[in-house]
Amino acid sequence: MLSKPLELAPGISLGGADLAIVAGPCVIESPEQLASAAQAVTELSRVLDLPLIFKASFDKANRSSIDSFRGPGLVEGLRLLAEVRETTGLHILTDVHAPDQCAPAAEVCHVLQIPAFLCRQTDLIVAAAKTGRAVNIKKGQFMAPEDMVLAVEKARDAGCESVTVTERGSSFGYHNLVVDMRSFAILHAHDIAVLFDVTHSLQLPGAKGKETGGQREFAEPLARAAVAAGADGVYLEVHPNPDEARSDRATQLGPDRARRLLTQLIALRKTTLEISSG
Repeated sequence: MLSKPLELAPGISLGGADLAIVAGPCVIESPEQLASAAQAVTELSRVLDLPLIFKASFDKANRSSIDSFRGPGLVEGLRLLAEVRETTGLHILTDVHAPDQCAPAAEVCHVLQIPAFLCRQTDLIVAAAKTGRAVNIKKGQFMAPEDMVLAVEKARDAGCESVTVTERGSSFGYHNLVVDMRSFAILHAHDIAVLFDVTHSLQLPGAKGKETGGQREFAEPLARAAVAAGADGVYLEVHPNPDEARSDRATQLGPDRARRLLTQLIALRKTTLEISSG
């Protein structure tokens, strides 16, 4: 358990009684797709009676193939995310890939996310931390949980008090990931809040040649295990039509399935806290 709850965005904290939830599509594909996804997440928030953070990337700079769809880019992507914020009232999370992206992204987004492959990039972490926004650092597939303490210390040293880590699995040979459920306890021992990335943990990286594969069928058991193991929140990609997604189509969830899963996880979070306090 954390020494005290950590505020990720206004009204949304990690380490308290409620499960923090970050949800949205992998990448902005079009204004229409983004609006549809934002509407779905807004409806999830209403049905679950919890504030949610909406996530979407303006650029997927780490795609396997030069032919892969990346997104609309920084300027247009932030414009579209600002529209979502204004029309829905949702808090926004997006990825940043370079230090000069942090300040403009912070004008629109409540949370800046450091991608897993960049989790050791000091200049990027420091630039994100200095914006005054919350920073979510994805744990690299090549990093042990305890090694992420040093990444968090970079953000804290730069003045960021709201810094979290997201567990998203570790490389297990080629084209596979495995989730070490000890991660949550290890990071909690350093008073670090942890999210569990439900959908990226299902990836089979590079397993389909130019496209990442995945095993969507394991979303529920892995998510339940993570919340039972102490995850303070969950991060999951939700797409209106997952099988037609232009990125991570093998692992994103549809809105109805996401709603059913999140309902389970919210109840499980309460039970887990009761057991821990008993």
